Amino acid sequence: MNSVLVVEDEKMIRRGICTMIQRSGVPIDEILECQNGELAWEILSSREIDVMFTDIRMPKMDGIELVRLANTLKKPPLMVAISGYDDFSYAVEMLRSGVREYILKPVERDKISGILKTLNEEIENNHSKSLKDKDFGLKEVRQLVERPTLDDTRIGEIAERYQEIFVKGPYKVVVAPKESLKENEGSVIFESVYASDVLVIEGAGEFEDDRFGELCVGVSDEHTGLEELRKAYFEALERRRGAFVTCRAKTHSNNARIPEALLANAKRLVEEGALTQRVHLVGTKREDELDEQWGRLFTETRRENLPFADFSDAIDHFTDNAIKIYKNNIDEEAGKELKRLKEILSFNTIDEYREALMEWVMKLRGSILQNDDSDGNKKLQAAVEYVEQNYMKDLGMAEVANYISMNYSMLSYLFKQYTGTNFVNYLKGIRIREAKKLLAETDMKIIEISRAVGYDNEKHFMKLFKAECGVSPGEFRKNMQRE
Repeated sequence: MNSVLVVEDEKMIRRGICTMIQRSGVPIDEILECQNGELAWEILSSREIDVMFTDIRMPKMDGIELVRLANTLKKPPLMVAISGYDDFSYAVEMLRSGVREYILKPVERDKISGILKTLNEEIENNHSKSLKDKDFGLKEVRQLVERPTLDDTRIGEIAERYQEIFVKGPYKVVVAPKESLKENEGSVIFESVYASDVLVIEGAGEFEDDRFGELCVGVSDEHTGLEELRKAYFEALERRRGAFVTCRAKTHSNNARIPEALLANAKRLVEEGALTQRVHLVGTKREDELDEQWGRLFTETRRENLPFADFSDAIDHFTDNAIKIYKNNIDEEAGKELKRLKEILSFNTIDEYREALMEWVMKLRGSILQNDDSDGNKKLQAAVEYVEQNYMKDLGMAEVANYISMNYSMLSYLFKQYTGTNFVNYLKGIRIREAKKLLAETDMKIIEISRAVGYDNEKHFMKLFKAECGVSPGEFRKNMQRE
């Protein structure tokens, strides 16, 4: 039980009843008290109360009037009348008004305890039934957005039955990446067929655009009534697609006109020839062309020159055909990841999606290269040798990729597979190794050693060295001299 309100003008009696309630054995989160009906009505008007014990004879507003007003609430409390007058007429009037129990003063502890246990059981049963009704109702409400063939009669039936449970006033619908809205409050939340969470927020006039932080959500206009839920949902879904593409939340539709020439140019990227080429390039040595083809698709989509629907179709074409053509190179883990990649809107932004997809493509390509020939290993060996010979320079992976004529993204993936670590850590390991040699075998100053192994910033070198070795360069040298 969440709350009990005790209304009694005599302080000692009121406090005694509160104490009996506390010791009743019924778990209660909060016990409130006040000395007259007017104060009690202020409380009832501002919040829900589960159970109310009220005296009948009180100044300003008596218990009979308080019970009458309480019954006008959408969710009246369960009420118990307390009286010092053994008057049957009072009892009849109060019971007719919906009071559950009528008890006389002096109030007995066992009587309070018994009443509370009975009422608490009723509250818990009602709560359990309400949850079941709401759970079932949510399945019904989902039909409003997921079944386009639903006729007006059925829509009206669902709206009438569940209106009060889910939306009591104006609302907005929010569509966001799957599993991202669970911590946000709303009257309705469920997972849609588009790998998205759907949240219905009441009190839309008080909606704050920044309440979802970095999530690129789509938000509908304000609507009323469950009959409008489908319209609101598809407004939010369309804006969610726009938010995914532009990497920022959208609360309004985009009415900007895009020049026909740009649209036509972008459309070529999803023609049959381009779709097929994008799949087959994965199995060739033309990594630069592969990278360019994917880059153009993502860039034109990001600029909104290519509709989201076309982008989604292109991804479906690629994933479906990649499974058919390269099935011998796709293991169980890669298959699971590809299934996730098909759910585009489960990713927050197109940039996040691009990174995940291209990592998968490069892993697949790496597997194909390793199985097809040894040319890839020869290039990687050459890359490692180049790093070993040029670690003292301002060396980056782009330079190494250019030296061995390999795509940057491809090298990033294969280098880690070949060496067991990424490029940055591999280069750092060589530099620290060489720095140790110079510290132990020469009298060079630390700043000179720093530059000799490729670090122009001495402080940065010293910080990295200590992080790797646990001691500073100077301490390392002293320890080596003690041997």
